[in-house]
Amino acid sequence: MIGMKVSRRDFARAVGATLGASLLAPDLARAGTSPSAKPPAATIRLDSNENPYGPSPKALEAMERSQAVAARYPDALEDKVVAAVAALHGTAKDQVLLGCGSGEILRIAGLAFLGPGRKVVAAEPTFEAVLRHARVMRAEPIKVPLSADHRHDLPRMAAACDGRTGLVYVCNPNNPTGTIVTRDEMATFLERVPKTATVLVDEAYHHFVESPRYASASEWIGKVPNLLVVRTFSKIYGLAGMRLGYGVGRKETIEAMRPHQIWSNANAAVLEAALASLEDPGLVPRYRRAMNETRRWLCSELQKDGRLVIPSEANFVMIDIGSDVEPVIAALRARDILVGRRFPSLPAWLRVSIGTPEETRIFLAGLRAVVPRKETRAA
Repeated sequence: MIGMKVSRRDFARAVGATLGASLLAPDLARAGTSPSAKPPAATIRLDSNENPYGPSPKALEAMERSQAVAARYPDALEDKVVAAVAALHGTAKDQVLLGCGSGEILRIAGLAFLGPGRKVVAAEPTFEAVLRHARVMRAEPIKVPLSADHRHDLPRMAAACDGRTGLVYVCNPNNPTGTIVTRDEMATFLERVPKTATVLVDEAYHHFVESPRYASASEWIGKVPNLLVVRTFSKIYGLAGMRLGYGVGRKETIEAMRPHQIWSNANAAVLEAALASLEDPGLVPRYRRAMNETRRWLCSELQKDGRLVIPSEANFVMIDIGSDVEPVIAALRARDILVGRRFPSLPAWLRVSIGTPEETRIFLAGLRAVVPRKETRAA
C-alpha cells in the first residue's frame, strides 16, 4: 500500500511467520512433479547445502539489534559466544576457537599442523578444503578411497598414518556422500591414529543425523588429546552468508592454532545471531525435521524412478545418473536449477542439496525431463 512504512522489526516478524508456516506444512504429498512444471523466475539454489529457510526469526531480530554496536569492535560478544559454545560442549573457554566460517578453522589447522615433509590423510571424495590448504603448505595429501558402501574406510586411513602425519581429516557426515562414521567406528579409529597426528572431525552436518549409531566426536574431547572437532553456523542455523564456525579441542591444540587466527574475525551481526540461535531450543529440531522429511520424500520418488541414491544423513543426497554428470548439471542450469559440482572420483553421481518442498519438486521435475527413467540404471 502506498505510503505504508514497514520497520525492520516488522519485516523480520513477517519473515518469521512465513517461515513457520512453510516448516509446519511441507505437504509433499501434492507433489506436482510432471516434467512440464515450470520453475519460478528465481533460480533454484540446490548446490551448496544451505538452509533454504534461512536464519530463525530470533536470529533475524538479533542481527537487527547489532546495528546499535556497528561502530564498536565486538570483543564482548566474542567472549559471550565462546562461553556459549564451551557450555554446549562441556569444555573450558580456552578450548574454543572461533573462525570466519568453519573454513577458517580448517585453514588454521593446516597452518598449525602441516608443512613441508608432513602428510594429511583424508577420504576420497570428501570436502576438499583441508587438502587444498595442504598443497599450499607443501604437505603431502594421502587420499583413501571410500568403502564399497561410500563410507570412510577408517582402518585404511589409520594404517596410512605414520610419524610424518600432521593431520587426519574425517568429515562426519561426509560431504558429498552424506554417509556417517558410527560411534564404535570412531572410538576404534581414535585409538589407532598416532597421537602425534591431529584428528580433525568436521561436523558441519552433525545436526541432521538421526541414526542411533552415530555420536558426535565431541564426547571424546576430554579423553583424546589429539582431537579437534569443528562445526559451523552455516548449515542448520541458516547463517552461511554471515560466516561463523568454531573448533573445540584440548587447550594445547587450540593454543597451537590461535596464532594463525585473524584478529576480530567475527562480526557483531553474526555473533548476535549465533547467540540467539544457540538459545532457541526449537531451532535445530524444527529445521532438521523439515529438511529430513523433504529428503526422505525425494529419495522415495527417486527410487520409484529406479534411480540409485546413497543413503544420506545430511541435507543433501547423491543420485546415480548412470553417466557423467556434467551435461546434466548444465541442462539443469539451463532450467535455472543449480546443483552440486562434479566429483572426479564419483563422476556419475549428482549431489543435490535439500531445498524447500517446492524447490525440491521443481528439481525432481527437471531431473525427470533431463534424465528420463529409461536412461538410469536399474535399482
